[in-house]
Amino acid sequence: MTVFREGGVPLLDWRENLEFDGRGTLWVAHLTKNRVEGYTPDGTLKASVAVPGPGGIRRGPDGMMYVNFGVKPLTRTGGIMRFDPAADRPRAETFVAGMPGVNGLAVDAEGNFYLSRELATGIVRIRPDGTKDEEWTRKADVFGTNGLEVVGDQLYASVITHPASPVVRIPLKDPAHHTTVTELSPNPLKTKVLDDLTFFEGDLVVASFRDGELIRVDPATGRSCVLVNDLRMPTGVRGARAFGDHDPRREMFVVEASGRILKVTVGRSSR
Repeated sequence: MTVFREGGVPLLDWRENLEFDGRGTLWVAHLTKNRVEGYTPDGTLKASVAVPGPGGIRRGPDGMMYVNFGVKPLTRTGGIMRFDPAADRPRAETFVAGMPGVNGLAVDAEGNFYLSRELATGIVRIRPDGTKDEEWTRKADVFGTNGLEVVGDQLYASVITHPASPVVRIPLKDPAHHTTVTELSPNPLKTKVLDDLTFFEGDLVVASFRDGELIRVDPATGRSCVLVNDLRMPTGVRGARAFGDHDPRREMFVVEASGRILKVTVGRSSR
């Protein structure tokens, strides 16, 4: 594990999420500074995009970057903004609004958006044209979701509010039949406070905010192991993609509420 970018004052320098644009830039949602930062593979800050309270950020099928806004506590508004990462000076515009309390974000191959809500039931689905799919959201009636990741025709979600720290699987075509993949806290007094998750080399990797861990989960069996520990309130994790010489099969990047951006190298035999 190496530090890609140093942090500042923990919690006051909160970096919430991250995504690679596939064109050589890592985009990081800096929650407390109301901006999305673009970094080159050598760690240079190359761009800054104003977004109020940015949270989950993902690259869409159209190549645009989509980022949730209004993620800060007690914010009365929220939704998704988007910007062109290839622009000389990227500027974010509102894509959809009127959704307070959102956090995580995922996008499927058809361009549908999925937003998690930590203090509400139902994962919000937004169609490619920006309209809300109320029926799908009602059927995906999981309370307190945080991290989201689409893998094929399944949506995986970490649950931050449940003491058992579950990871759930929601079929995109049949959201009412969601199931629990695993529960990572058998002892409810030791809940892990799950944050973001990602799909990496055939497994899910889930961030435990409370314990400072990355946990590897086999989505087929639910078996898990701690992949990395000694993190400082990890909030987001993604595998490197088209990012200079960084190996997408072995390297992940992590952001923390401490403000740090980390590079984690995974050994071949760790699965």
